Amino acid sequence: MASREELYAEVVREHGAALDRLARAYEADPGKCGDLLQDIHLALWQSLERFDGRCSLRTWLYRVGHNVAASHVANDRRTKSRMLISIEDVDLADAKADTADSAERNIALDRLMALIRELKPSDRQLVLLFLEGVDATGIADVTGMSAGNVATRIHRIKNILTNRFQGRKES
Repeated sequence: MASREELYAEVVREHGAALDRLARAYEADPGKCGDLLQDIHLALWQSLERFDGRCSLRTWLYRVGHNVAASHVANDRRTKSRMLISIEDVDLADAKADTADSAERNIALDRLMALIRELKPSDRQLVLLFLEGVDATGIADVTGMSAGNVATRIHRIKNILTNRFQGRKES
């Protein structure tokens, strides 16, 4: 078994960019985002002592990272009264409209991240793992949900994000 230093170096080398994206997806404020990323790295460092290899290192880092980010959001929510959206609270509309072809890529990505930040932490976790290319089985390993439930919820979240991105209401 590799040492904690070796595991941490591997995590940063192979998944550092994903951890950066995770922090940016959970926190819009650049200063707070940096703090969140630092908290994620600290939690990963501390947790690697307990890593026993029963799951992949990738699964482990996503579990730790999303748990830290969810705690960050919960703490932030306690200090602010911000309305978060649950997929269970939304009646989904049909998502057949064209995407905004004229929007620049960075503007579109910023807008998408803002919409993702409005989701409840559990829904945010699912969509972020999906966007990182983790399959339903991998997401199920991280979240403890069944793969079928993960696939269904991701489909619903994608419809919500599509509708909101295109400016349509989910009536």
